[in-house]
Amino acid sequence: MSKHAEPQTPIEFEPAFVAAVQDLFDEKIVFNKLMGVRLTEVRADGVRAHLAMKPELVGNYLHHRLHGGVVSACLDALAGMACMAASAARHMDEPPLQRLHRFSKLGTIDLRIDYLRPCVGEHFDLRAEVLRLGSRVATTRMEFLGADGKLLCVGAGAYIVS
Repeated sequence: MSKHAEPQTPIEFEPAFVAAVQDLFDEKIVFNKLMGVRLTEVRADGVRAHLAMKPELVGNYLHHRLHGGVVSACLDALAGMACMAASAARHMDEPPLQRLHRFSKLGTIDLRIDYLRPCVGEHFDLRAEVLRLGSRVATTRMEFLGADGKLLCVGAGAYIVS
């Protein structure tokens, strides 16, 4: 007898929930809007975002490199969204707005960013996933990629979720 678990059907969020999460991330979190980071995908197993380079984000003017603080802030915000999506997937029995309200309890406990390569380019792609979602704390992993898909930075974070 095999002890392998049956594959689970991926959780699909309602379009209204996804739109509300995108509006929250892109518009209502004003700092995200200021940086220009935009949420592009919301799934229970992870989220993705896009950041277009603009002059206001330059940290090293000689090499036109993205400021490290922007990288950190974007990855932190995206990991928070990954926690929210994972938590929402756990509570699909609740109405979408009630799941969205769970975001108000979320906060960063610890954040680590490793800068592997200079962030130079016209735009960047970001990914975040939850490694473990407990009843009070979630742990995450994040990636910051160049337009060519090359890994530029990685991150890990812990978030309070209750």
